[in-house]
Amino acid sequence: MDDEFTFKSKKRMDLRRERLLLLMLASVQFTSIVDFMVVMPLGPQLMRALQINPAQFGLIVSCYTIAAGLAGLTASSVLDRFGRKSAFLTLYAGFLIGTLLCGLSWSYGTLLAARVVTGAFGGILGGMSLAIVGDVFPEERRGRATGVLMSAFAVASVVGVPVGLWLGTKYGWQTPFLVLAALAFPIFFIALRTLPPLREHLIGEPHAHPLRKLVATFAHGGHLRAFALTIALMFGSFSLIPYISVYLVSNAGVLEEQLPWVYVTGGALTLVGAPWIGRMADRFGKLQVYRVVAVISGGLMLAVANLWVAPLIVSVGLVGVLMVANAGRMVAALAMITGSVERAQRGGFMSANSAVQHLASGLGAYIGGLILVKRADGVLLHFDRVGLLAAAFTALSIWLAGRVRTAKEPARAATTIPEAA
Repeated sequence: MDDEFTFKSKKRMDLRRERLLLLMLASVQFTSIVDFMVVMPLGPQLMRALQINPAQFGLIVSCYTIAAGLAGLTASSVLDRFGRKSAFLTLYAGFLIGTLLCGLSWSYGTLLAARVVTGAFGGILGGMSLAIVGDVFPEERRGRATGVLMSAFAVASVVGVPVGLWLGTKYGWQTPFLVLAALAFPIFFIALRTLPPLREHLIGEPHAHPLRKLVATFAHGGHLRAFALTIALMFGSFSLIPYISVYLVSNAGVLEEQLPWVYVTGGALTLVGAPWIGRMADRFGKLQVYRVVAVISGGLMLAVANLWVAPLIVSVGLVGVLMVANAGRMVAALAMITGSVERAQRGGFMSANSAVQHLASGLGAYIGGLILVKRADGVLLHFDRVGLLAAAFTALSIWLAGRVRTAKEPARAATTIPEAA
């Protein structure tokens, strides 16, 4: 009887540690996502305050993604040499410093440099968080854990971006970055306290040369299939999504002051929908759920890309459901991708996958921008073509998802999380 009581007590303690770990990781994701997203709607203020043109503003946005992609490629060859905790804390410290430098910037050049620093560290955090989830949570609970992690995007959309815009409008464009840095500082110390060392992947693993490690990561057939899915997933999303707000204002009759309703509605739906889709993925299978949600997402892309003047509730509703569908397919896809690599290679692989993700996102946004044309009266042309491109890559991703295979892992002695060091 005492043994049974001890077992149940230990299980409850392990579950509390898992929840605390997920909450900390989601908080880190929240700060990094808001930092990345808030720059785009701050565009008019940045262009006015720094006296820069649209091309220069575009470089502020893209330099983060480029830095994140290149840093991810470099990190993929060395990250698995370190414990997950030390690697994660180093990355988050670099992100914190970069965000603070953004808030302290006074010119176009200093902001550009600060965005490069922030992207180089912050762009890898997502992949490292997923590697930690993959190490801690077994296959049968990984989808739900990924869904909770993805809910940080929803909270960022509902709370982070609107509040950041308000702060930037009222107190200056530097303020959102300063507030984010102040928020990230205590989160860093919470991570220091709650994260276990997670060094099991180092046991018995020789330290390969970084270049050999990088080549091996991109030469592995299973990894290439996962990378292909990531490229299709992100290219399909980012060829369309960055231009939705411009299209709603220019073509669908939505006023600029009404745009926050799009973020709030889509974020609220995603906050509920992403964890639910994660649970469905655990219950019915990641691939099956991905296929269903991807079909819905592709149809919504076509609907939004062909939307004309309509009541606000229609525009907000369509875009909001597209946001939750897009987040839902990310949950199922990332759970499959995380499980497709062996634990010993997961940190480097997820960093490489994060790099591929950022580079594909940047390329998708660039290609989408090349297709679009803005008339003299402000109407955006050829958005329907961008929708077709996004839907086509979404359809391709359904086939590619079927080619991703779960990696064989050694049997676990227990599915519990070790105590933080």
